[in-house]
Amino acid sequence: MTTALPSLESFGYILPELILGGGAILLFILAAAGGRKAGWHALFAWIGAFSTILAFAALMWSTSKGSCTSPESIFDGLVACDPMAVFFRALVLIAALSAIWLSVGSPSVPKGRRAEYYGLLLVMSMGMCFLASANNLLMIFVAMESVSLCSYLLVGFDSSKYRSTEGGLKYVLFGGVASAIMLFGMSLLFGLYGSLSLQGLNAAITSGSAILGDPAGRWAAWIAVTFIIAGFGFKIAAVPFHQWCPDAYEGAPTPFTALLSVAPKAAGFAILLRFSWGLFAQPGTLDATIASSSIPWMVIIGVISALTMTLGNLVAIVQNNLKRLLAYSSIAHAGYILMGVVAGGQDGFEGVALYLAVYVLMNMGAFAVVSAVDRAIGSEDIKDYSGLGKRAPLLALVMVIFLVSLTGLPPTAGFVGKLYLFSALLAKGGTWFYLLAVVGIINSVISLFYYARVMKAMYLESPTGATTHVGSLNSAGALATILAIPTLLLGIFWQPLAVLATWSVSFFH
Repeated sequence: MTTALPSLESFGYILPELILGGGAILLFILAAAGGRKAGWHALFAWIGAFSTILAFAALMWSTSKGSCTSPESIFDGLVACDPMAVFFRALVLIAALSAIWLSVGSPSVPKGRRAEYYGLLLVMSMGMCFLASANNLLMIFVAMESVSLCSYLLVGFDSSKYRSTEGGLKYVLFGGVASAIMLFGMSLLFGLYGSLSLQGLNAAITSGSAILGDPAGRWAAWIAVTFIIAGFGFKIAAVPFHQWCPDAYEGAPTPFTALLSVAPKAAGFAILLRFSWGLFAQPGTLDATIASSSIPWMVIIGVISALTMTLGNLVAIVQNNLKRLLAYSSIAHAGYILMGVVAGGQDGFEGVALYLAVYVLMNMGAFAVVSAVDRAIGSEDIKDYSGLGKRAPLLALVMVIFLVSLTGLPPTAGFVGKLYLFSALLAKGGTWFYLLAVVGIINSVISLFYYARVMKAMYLESPTGATTHVGSLNSAGALATILAIPTLLLGIFWQPLAVLATWSVSFFH
């Protein structure tokens, strides 16, 4: 652990977030000045894209200069500046840029409010970057709320559509309850140990605190950790905190659904790793301490993992709307990634980081195909994908690549990602870890059924009625094609990504 830097010296470390915030302010000013003018729509997209690219370039530049390459903290310990933060902030920015690309010309984004739309995207991205590097309970809550509030607005952004307002309302209700539960858990943990800092809490817990020796104190600590994990579970759409997910995904503008399915999940898992292992591992190591037997957080997350992947896959089988199917698929994938959190250690952290990087590519690509088809025929139903292999051969081919990767079959990046997760879990040894791995394997087999159902519609069924013509490849289809390339290549040459995932394991602790 290094000494925390004071606030004034810390601003240079958050240059990407400052750029995103500046771009958002500019967009909101333009919205107030005349954002409904038709000629300005392209300008808003360019400002959003340029801000995101500049933020990514600033992140890479500062990292190349040695910033955050070794674990340290900034703003007097509120924010961690370490390789884990750099890795997950990069994933968020890549996902945000892809969402902006998908949003250009999308009919699901109201034309008269695009300045506010791109501005909210940038603010949400800034919040996710802070969430990935939060190092204090108060900072975690503020970052999560900034992400959540923007998400509520963007899910219900098209108020003229019933699905959008319904999805936004459900999201707000579930989000408010989850935030209250998490905040109560944080206040209880602070009351028990007198610290908001993850390092302060870790020192108190690992030092053999008398609180864990007392039955009442142990139960209070257990409840506090469970409530905080519930808040994180809402962010990553884990069971039983997933109820908002299908309606929010279906009602939101498709480009934003693509972002919502990957970026908050990446930031949420980053903070879940930082919180769980940061609290219960010995300082400087990734080994759980005896405190884990007093507060069985690994068991809690393991049970959530098994329930999440099972429910997500089983309910996805009966879905007819492709956005809802991918929503339940996203829930199932949260369960898979939780296996890496349970495994912990060097291998577990690498598995989570690598799989999330792969997941950004393949899930964002699948939603890009959904967006392309939606623009062409105005439908998200699986039956309207009938004959897509003949109507749009390239689009159908890249969709197959993404679906095969989501299943976890070779030679795609999804196979490599699942291989790392299962390897980390099996390396731990013991009946509990083997059982969780078996549940994961069974669920991967189940997922093949509903992914194959989409492929069957595209290649083995004939198009009907108005769905005969899909039209030319639009910008969403172009993005899907681009994302399909690394999804395939990383299934064969995954070592560069594995090196980055290994580097990201180091975090301020």
